[in-house]
Amino acid sequence: MKMMKYIFMTLAVLLIATPAFAQEAANASAKGMLYIGAGIGMALAAGLCGLAQGKATASAAEALARNPGARPGIFTFLILGLAFIESLALFTFVIIFIKLA
Repeated sequence: MKMMKYIFMTLAVLLIATPAFAQEAANASAKGMLYIGAGIGMALAAGLCGLAQGKATASAAEALARNPGARPGIFTFLILGLAFIESLALFTFVIIFIKLA
């Protein structure tokens, strides 16, 4: 858990430092940093959404193993939850396209 904390702290420092390049409009590396930041942001969003979907599916499978009679309710909430989780990655994708345009 401490390792994840250090990884997120390092990524936060790297992403917070990106606006410093916005002071020079003619600098080509600032545009390159924007693309790198967008790639890291989308990678984080997709990776964390994948982890969340895996955990949700594993929990639903465990719940079905314990109580097969509750299948309709579990299935409904599983699909709803997976749709919400996937929408977070899609919203990130749309925001990145808006920012890069």
